[in-house]
Amino acid sequence: MSESTKQSGDRNCQEPTPTCPQNAKKDEWETFFESHDAPPGFASKKLQMHEFAQGHLKNGTNVVLVTSGGTAVPLESRVVRFIDNFSSGKRGASSAEYFLAEGYAVIFLHRHKSLQPYERHLSHTKLIDVLDVQNKPNGDQTIVANQAMFPKLLSILKVYKDVRASNSLLLVEFVMLQEYLYLLQAAAEALSFAGTQTMFYLAAAVSDFYIPSKEMSEHKISSSNGPPIISLKVVPKMLTPLVHHWAPDAFVVSFKLETDRALLLEKARKALRDYNHEVVIANILEERNECVTIVTPDEHHKICITDSRGTRDIEELIIKELVTKHTVFIVEHGPE
Repeated sequence: MSESTKQSGDRNCQEPTPTCPQNAKKDEWETFFESHDAPPGFASKKLQMHEFAQGHLKNGTNVVLVTSGGTAVPLESRVVRFIDNFSSGKRGASSAEYFLAEGYAVIFLHRHKSLQPYERHLSHTKLIDVLDVQNKPNGDQTIVANQAMFPKLLSILKVYKDVRASNSLLLVEFVMLQEYLYLLQAAAEALSFAGTQTMFYLAAAVSDFYIPSKEMSEHKISSSNGPPIISLKVVPKMLTPLVHHWAPDAFVVSFKLETDRALLLEKARKALRDYNHEVVIANILEERNECVTIVTPDEHHKICITDSRGTRDIEELIIKELVTKHTVFIVEHGPE
């Protein structure tokens, strides 16, 4: 066992020990799953993710799970109202494209109607404005894309068609917090066989609070009774079971978003200590699309889109660095 492996500690821990973080107890996350039913299609989606990964790993292709978009917290069992958080899914969708460009197979666990890989490029353009009507010599008409309206459409479409042909992208959808957490667990367990060849890139904006199912109103909350009094519980940090139980050999990347620059680095380092994973992408709200700080147990450094001429997205720089770190991780921690 290398020194770096010793430093990372024993991920397969059931109770807190000197090599397992204090919050490795299963109580909170197990209680969460026990208090919520699995979403429809849970078992079939888990099997789908496993078969997708299995097929690519046979060909020597690394697999990454990219989570993307925000999570909604229902206020009623038969949902009418819910609490939401802001996230367009841009980071996840963009990152998935760059992972695919680096040769990874991607499971894209995303919020319903959030941005998706390749389709995101059309998000600021009305599709109806991109399309034109073309008259044929015989008098018939057909629909064509207006290249002047979207000059990069052809190159994006070609890449997308190649991805579809190689079956390198699997889309898995969620809406509610409970659904997301169940599917994260399903993905981790479905990919656990892949060991170090799997990366988890946890870019989804996960809600910090929720209402247990047993405390939720079954029907729509009536406004005639006045403002409701709602008691929220803290969502268990699923990095604990992910790293220590579901996929203990995987390369795990989490995100830390802050508004106070003075707190950012210490909170990122604390996350690494608490959950014993590989990388935290730390970013300040106002500059998250231009600069991030890559934090590992050994070092940290800032990367900015202005540092690289011609770079379109900060995610391009993030993914290039993560791919390099993952390659080293496989060499150091993979089978001897």
